[in-house]
Order: sequence, then C-alpha cells, then structure tokens
Amino acid sequence: MRSIWKGAIGFGLVNIPVKLFSGVQNSTLDLDMLDERDHAKIKFLRVNENTHKEVPYEKIVKGYLLKDKYIILDKHDFEEAAPEKTKIIELENFVNLKDINPVYYETSYYTEPEKQGRKAYALLLKALEKSGKAGIGRFVLRNTENLCVIHPMDNVIVITKIRFQQEIRSLSDITKVEGISITKKEMDVGLALIKQYSSEFDLSAFKDDYSNELLKIIKAKSKGKRATVKKMKPQKASSDDLYDQLMQSLGSKKGA
Repeated sequence: MRSIWKGAIGFGLVNIPVKLFSGVQNSTLDLDMLDERDHAKIKFLRVNENTHKEVPYEKIVKGYLLKDKYIILDKHDFEEAAPEKTKIIELENFVNLKDINPVYYETSYYTEPEKQGRKAYALLLKALEKSGKAGIGRFVLRNTENLCVIHPMDNVIVITKIRFQQEIRSLSDITKVEGISITKKEMDVGLALIKQYSSEFDLSAFKDDYSNELLKIIKAKSKGKRATVKKMKPQKASSDDLYDQLMQSLGSKKGA
C-alpha cells in the first residue's frame, strides 16, 4: 500500500513524523460507459453551451456566479486563498469522540510512524486510548485545508476528515415531527423492538449485497449463463395501526 501524504502530527512541542494511507476503498463495481453498437468507451468533451463546440483545456477558466454575473478567478486568486502549505497536523484540542455528530464524518486515513517517531507515536496512541479522547486538528492535502479527528483504532492512530460547520446544511427547511403524541404502550413496544434487535456492532456482518449480486451476474453472463439472484420480499403488516404493526414486528425477527 502506497502512502498518499508524509508529514507529522504536532503533539504540543513534539512532532511525530508519520505517513498517511487511505483507510477506505470503494466496494462498488467499476463499470465503463460504452457505445451499445461496438462497445467502444464513451469519452466526455468540454463543450461551450452556446456554440456547442469543444473548448480546449487551456481556454477554460473558473468563475463564481454572484448576482447574475460571473466573477472570473485566476491562478493568483487561488494562490492567495490557499492555506499555507504545511506538513504538520497540529492537534488544537481534545474532545470526546461520542460528541462528534456522525454527519460530520468524511473519510479515514491510517497513519504509520516513521522510524524516528515510533516512541512519540506510541505515547500519543496510548494516551488517546487511556483518556478516551480524540484530537481535533487541521492538515493540508492536495492544496485544501482539512479538519480532522485523530483517534485510536486497533493500535493504530487514524486520521478521519470531518466537514466544517458551513458544509452542513441547516435543518430549518426540514419538516419535523414535533407535536405528534406517542402513547406509552407504543413507546414501550418501540423500545422492546430496539432491544430485540440490539447487538454489539460488527461491521463484518454487513455486506455490499448489491455489488456481490451484480458481480455474480457478470461472471454468469461471461459464461453464457444467467445467474439466479435471490430477491428479498419485504414483509407487510396486516394492520394500519402503529401499535399492531409494532407488536407484529416483535414476533417477526428471524430466530425470535
């Protein structure tokens, strides 16, 4: 596995040199768009919407629509706005990991210490584990400033990018269910249903079934066959009453 970033974690006055490795990979199948007639790959052109002619890459500029007018940005503008390039992930403060709303999370990277930073790396790792805290910091990746959480996982320090507050849309336009009354017996059965389905979180128990079934179809078609795919049929409640539906759900779990 090749590292995508080299730098250091700034822990007070201690710099811990590390390498960053992508901690996630795409589970969806990589499908190409093809011409149905000869299976040639489809390529996309950069086309002027007025003239319908292709525009050379060197003639393309970037602009921001402000009050019905495009403000064109040049290379100097981007350089002025870009964060100062640094190879330090500076730990700014420490928080409880449970206090970070999952909506903020983006993607994760594994860190590996350079030889000269192993002891300091081990100290930070063990301190995070013992305190139950996670560090908040920033780092520059591909000329973009990123906010991140530094947290331990299976004896490795993980850097997880999180979104800035301004990237989270307001809930003000969402219709909420305030004012709807729930009876005690409905709540009791709802809680019982949650308890019945509760277990320790095990990510390995959840598979990308769609990609697996699609790959099965592809392999079968390559041999001139048709794969048999099992379709799950959703269960339907026999009543429109919420309480009755909850009671039926309690007895419907496999193995219950």
